[in-house]
Order: sequence, then C-alpha cells, then structure tokens
Amino acid sequence: MKYIKKFNEPTSLTQFRALPGAYYDDYREKDELRQALIKEQGYICCYCMQRIKPETMHIEHWKPRSLYPGVQLDYKNLLAVCSGNEGKPKHLQHCDKRKGDKEITINPTHPHCEIHVKFRSNGEVYSEDETINLELNAVLNLNIQTLVINRKNVLDFAIRKLTAENREGTWSKTFLQKAGGTRTPFTVSLMPFFRDFISKACFFCKLLQDISKKSFVNGKVSGKRASMNPIVGLSYSFLRKSWQNTLEI
Repeated sequence: MKYIKKFNEPTSLTQFRALPGAYYDDYREKDELRQALIKEQGYICCYCMQRIKPETMHIEHWKPRSLYPGVQLDYKNLLAVCSGNEGKPKHLQHCDKRKGDKEITINPTHPHCEIHVKFRSNGEVYSEDETINLELNAVLNLNIQTLVINRKNVLDFAIRKLTAENREGTWSKTFLQKAGGTRTPFTVSLMPFFRDFISKACFFCKLLQDISKKSFVNGKVSGKRASMNPIVGLSYSFLRKSWQNTLEI
C-alpha cells in the first residue's frame, strides 16, 4: 500500500455535488472520475498495487456509502481499485471486492499509511499494528497466494536488476534515482529501502524511493535522502537480513 496524494477533483463532480439531493448513483460523468483517480494513483490499485486500467477498475468509497452517505461524493473518499477477482469465490477475492461495506483504519490517502504496512522477503504483507494486520488479511485479503507470489517474484526481479546494473555494489542517490521508473505494479512494498518494484507480468514491483530518508553509498547507509518512485514495501527487517553481508545498518 502506498500513500496517495489527492489532486483536484473533476469539475463535473464539483458541479454535481452542488445540486440539491445529489446522489452518487445519479452522477453521469464516472468515466471522467475514473480517469482522475487512476491518473493520480499512477495506474495502480490503492490496496494491492496491481496495475489497473480505466475500463476494468472500480471506484472505491473508503468510507462505505451505506454507512456514510454524507461523503459519497467527497473526492477525498474516492479511490481507484482493481477488480479484486470479482466473480470468483469469496476466499479468492481481495481489495474492494472482499472489503465490501466494512470499515478499515488504514487509509491510503493518509501521509503516514506506508509506515504501518511492511513486507516480508517471501512476499507477504503485514503490520505490527494488530488492527491493521487484521484488516490486511481478513478484510482486504492481501495475502492470497497469487498476490504473495507476484510480490515475491517482483522483489527478486528488482534485486537482480539492481545487482546486474551496479555490480560494484555502490548504490548512490544518483543510481537509485535512475533505477526508479514510473509507478509500477506492487510499487510500495519496500518501505524503508525498496519502493517501486519493476513490473513483471501483470503486477508490479517497486524500486526504492525513500530508504528511510537515507541512501546506499559504498555499501553503507548515508544520511542523504534517496528520492525515487515507490517500490513495493518490503520491511526494514527484510533488507537487514537480505543484505546483511553488504550493508551495515
């Protein structure tokens, strides 16, 4: 899960909301709304970080419409999500499809949401906060086998790519900036180190954006910030374990 910075809402939504008795289902310009949401999210699902397209994505109400009708047209409450395995058995559904009208505390539009979501080296997502960890698993179902496998594949691919492109082992700020591309699937898993996994198949991986406001220089962590595009968030503990022979943390 990655932080989503909300931009200006479509003019049509602003105008429609001002009408007396405005109701979400009556809003006709949903294609314009989808384009605005998907663009600000970099074409990735706000929950699982899969690649999404305007024609197949869904519009998610973070606060369920059934419980909070007053914010059904609030742009800050609207997010772009994947199909969530719509049509498949419930145990295989995820993201918005699995969530339904349930409430969750983890909010992708909150600047600090990424702090609470971590990733293990095997591709699993978790949180040290018990409530959020329950939401990631029981409500959003983000640890179904397909998502875990793709996150793991994307992480392995990202590490191989970084190693191959920089065999000397010097991950400077400039190198990390060049390594990160546009937002790609599963982008945001390596919170402290990796943040923008490179895309593989239909899913994404992330490549290091914020490395805990530090960057790798000569195999060590320096105090300089490494600004890159979000990669999928693997936890700090993972990097510590995976790179223990090359990094001093």
